[in-house]
Amino acid sequence: MNVSQLIAHLNAIQLGDLEAVLAKLDEAGTACRALGHEDLAKRVADARTALRAGDVKGFRRNLETVVSKLGHLR
Repeated sequence: MNVSQLIAHLNAIQLGDLEAVLAKLDEAGTACRALGHEDLAKRVADARTALRAGDVKGFRRNLETVVSKLGHLR
């Protein structure tokens, strides 16, 4: 998955079936690591943790940060 595909993948994540969203976050974290961005993978993991805790604001904040930083990598 390249940077543009990863941004599209993250932007497509909507709240819905929790297990489906968590699976997409796992996939995004793996893609970040594959691109050599462990710091972004950590933020995706933080978004996952926030979502599991019911912290939708924290989930969105972390996800938006990752998308923003990926945008600068294009």
